[in-house]
Amino acid sequence: MKSVKLQNLHCANCALKIEKKLNELDEISNVSLNFSAGTLSFEKNVKHDVLEKIEKEIQKIEKDVIIVRDEEKEQKTFWQLLNKKLLLITIISIALTYISYNFVENKEFQIALYLLAYLLVGWDVVYKAVKNLVHGKVFDEHFLMSIATIGAFSLNDFVEGISVMIFYQIGEMFQAVAVSNSRNSINALLDIKPEFANIKVGENIVQKAPEDVKIGDIILVKVGEKVPVDGVLISKNCSFDTSAITGEFKPKTINENEQILSGFINTSNASYVKATSIYKDSTVAKIIELISNASSTKAKAEKFITKFAAIYTPIVVILAVLLSVIPPLLIENALFTDWFERALIFLVISCPCALVVSVPLSFFSAIGAISKRGVLVKGANYIEKLTEIRNMVFDKTGTLTYGVFEVTNIKSKELSKDELLKYAAYAESFSTHPIGKSIVKAYGKTIDSKLITQHEELSGFGIKATIDDKEILIGNKKLLAKFNVQIDEIEEKLSAVFMAIDNKFAGYIIVNDIVKTEAKEVINELKKLDIYKTYMLTGDKKEVALDVGKTLGIDEIKYELLPHEKLTNFELIKKDTKMVTAFVGDGINDAPTLANADVSFAMGGMGSDLAVKSADIILLNDNIQSIVDAIKIAKKTKAIVYQNIVFIMLVKVGFLFFGAEGLINMKEAIFADVGVALLAIFNSMRILKSIKQ
Repeated sequence: MKSVKLQNLHCANCALKIEKKLNELDEISNVSLNFSAGTLSFEKNVKHDVLEKIEKEIQKIEKDVIIVRDEEKEQKTFWQLLNKKLLLITIISIALTYISYNFVENKEFQIALYLLAYLLVGWDVVYKAVKNLVHGKVFDEHFLMSIATIGAFSLNDFVEGISVMIFYQIGEMFQAVAVSNSRNSINALLDIKPEFANIKVGENIVQKAPEDVKIGDIILVKVGEKVPVDGVLISKNCSFDTSAITGEFKPKTINENEQILSGFINTSNASYVKATSIYKDSTVAKIIELISNASSTKAKAEKFITKFAAIYTPIVVILAVLLSVIPPLLIENALFTDWFERALIFLVISCPCALVVSVPLSFFSAIGAISKRGVLVKGANYIEKLTEIRNMVFDKTGTLTYGVFEVTNIKSKELSKDELLKYAAYAESFSTHPIGKSIVKAYGKTIDSKLITQHEELSGFGIKATIDDKEILIGNKKLLAKFNVQIDEIEEKLSAVFMAIDNKFAGYIIVNDIVKTEAKEVINELKKLDIYKTYMLTGDKKEVALDVGKTLGIDEIKYELLPHEKLTNFELIKKDTKMVTAFVGDGINDAPTLANADVSFAMGGMGSDLAVKSADIILLNDNIQSIVDAIKIAKKTKAIVYQNIVFIMLVKVGFLFFGAEGLINMKEAIFADVGVALLAIFNSMRILKSIKQ
């Protein structure tokens, strides 16, 4: 999928027409135009360059729209975004109208000046209307404005006609600025691509594009620079700002030989990174691709507005025609000119731009705001789905817990705790099992391998070893039973590792997967967000599962499940409750369940291609608090979308009624069109205030 930026695209209706037109081309397919971001995505069906042809087809609809070849990163000011040519023309048109109305007495010369003023400010609108009419495209805003203003001229309301066109153009100018500002605000959130990579070549540093980095290249990342591709830190520890990727604003220290992701920003000292991926496979590239493609799946509200706009305007135009014709025929002494003017006002009000602009802008703003929290949403439809979740189902390990084992307690019969831990660490020193590693880590001292004279791993039981002339057994109850070692009753019912020394029970070590610090609060917050019931599905044993579930306040717990049994239980929850059910998993073992959930969250998913494919929403930061943040932003977005729809429709319908009754003039009609659109855009941008840094 190739993606390009478009410049000077400020009309949402035109964006829909462009998307439809480009989908008819043989050279490209799966065309998606994201009006909110100003990006065009498509798949090439030919080998040769197609950008020039695409641009020509776009300019048949909107002549000023161009494909950006060299994208500017600088945020533009209001004055820079303003169409200064149109502004100058508008000022000249106002001046000519003022002079003609106040100082010119000759009727023919006065009309000539009026026509000049009108053509100056309105030529572009009339030209587009005629061009679209030739191509069979009626009922757009250019057609409506042309008919309305030319109609005013036919009634000898020259000043009225010119004024309406001036107000329309000024409104369009400000709307273009508002759309551009909104687009820049969103794109600024998503601007995470590194601009270059400093590659070490011999003794020299050569600056290259991130796309030119090869696996194994040594990259110098200076303070303030972004890591261009995923890699491993080969310098001493260094602090990085990870907020662009994870949403975590607290700097993170990366140690030597630890993984580092593209998009991280160096905040402490110049460091070297060894590339472990090429750019297209890097975290940044995956994130950009996911966000770029997010607009291809539209929310229900977006789909409704698109369909609504297609039938709404023709209906209003037909009503306008009937309004101009029927009352003069049926009402005694009714003047055709009066009703014709009312019909023209009707036409101006009918433009659906406010709806077509504000709704997709709201959803894309939400995607941008949520991404800043370290959460990737694959489409606007999932923003809506987030608000509909009523059941939340969690995996345990790596989701509600850190997935990292830790020694939490040591019980020894005769030896000191330190001595028991020492023998345990020596016995587990050759083990690759996470529990064994946690015991070695807890010991924290150097292992003298000379003291280990025998070591045997018994699959499904544990380890038998000879350490410092003592025979050590460490593992589960079955191991000690195998060697006829009598075990004392233990207080804990959790993950105990049992030990025997010289065939006598020596004690046990409790090793637990630590519950995430934020997990309990998250469960509580979810219940405040209309989540009716929480579940935990885990393959862990009963005692551990129940202990974690009870600690966190999980409503229902299923344990000792195989991956396929997780899926079966999840499907039963969906079937029994008949509610929108979400699943949160680690994206690897839980792939079948992720794929079958109404809404699925993958933890730390960018490290796993399987997670990217299976999940709808990806938590880059491994923090389940982000789920709460995403739901809150989604609810705010939905509220704003429906606020805009209700507000716009009430104003439109109200003004249509007032226009039919002759209670308003063209100026109020312009407000009902452009003014309402501006207010809706500003309201949509409130979503970006959901970001608190």
